[in-house]
Amino acid sequence: MANVKKSQYIWMDGELIPWDQAQVHVLTHTLHYGLGAFEGIRCYQRADGRSAIFRLDTHIRRLLESCHIVTIHCPFDQETLVQACVDTVRENKLTSCYLRPLVFVGDGAMGLYAIDNPIHTTIVAWEWGSYLGDEGLKNGIRAKVSSFTRPSVNAGMARGKLVGQYTNSILAKREVAKAGYQEAILLDNMGFVTEASGENIFVVRDGKVFTTPLGASILAGITRDSCITLLRELGHEVIETRFTRDDLYIADEVFFTGTAAEITPVREIDDRTIGAGTAGPITRALQARYFDIVKGSSPDHHAWLHWVQ
Repeated sequence: MANVKKSQYIWMDGELIPWDQAQVHVLTHTLHYGLGAFEGIRCYQRADGRSAIFRLDTHIRRLLESCHIVTIHCPFDQETLVQACVDTVRENKLTSCYLRPLVFVGDGAMGLYAIDNPIHTTIVAWEWGSYLGDEGLKNGIRAKVSSFTRPSVNAGMARGKLVGQYTNSILAKREVAKAGYQEAILLDNMGFVTEASGENIFVVRDGKVFTTPLGASILAGITRDSCITLLRELGHEVIETRFTRDDLYIADEVFFTGTAAEITPVREIDDRTIGAGTAGPITRALQARYFDIVKGSSPDHHAWLHWVQ
């Protein structure tokens, strides 16, 4: 995975400042205890040369909801943060990029409570290719079920995209990456499939598409939601239900969805070939439809696009 390519400016606490000036103190509370909320958002340049941020309003709404879940009061409202994302892309003269808004607890009191510490908000944008690689996007990746279990819904607040909760994903990712795989799949404490370390998961079997339901220990992915809509428009039945790891093994197709990973096919799980061992027809059709909307010339779903230029 490539290092972050520096842009010129970072939006921090209401103003754009030079990249290298966006710094925090070592006693920043979130650095020690992991209380914070963040988002991953993509901006795409479409076929006509204009750039648009994909589902920006929905992402910022989830950011503020994540803050609410963990009792962080973000000092900026929805409208301000949406405009800040647009300004960050525009002022950095980026046409396609990844955006990372982050709300975190600053330095002041230590200890767990620290209710009066300042709350900081930052937005970073940089050029970033497909998270699991262009080759993986085209031909599929190798995944492995991790030995780490996804926390239950009452142990981790699954509806929030929260900083500290990603320790679980990091451990799972590092475990399987060291064994030669590209992504980890996590089960819940009952043995049902939840999601990958940073993506939601879909399974195709006999023409039907299955995905883990909301209410399970998964993030309510925005790309997941978009893909459910597109799959149904393509005529496929999408069923939100629980399933097991052996359901993955006998699937016709498996694919991951996420802002960073976009729509990435899975060709192998636990050393078992999935389907034909490459991206299947439903996955490819979904990819084509999705990319035509975000960076092609499709006139559909323009409500999902927040124009930058």
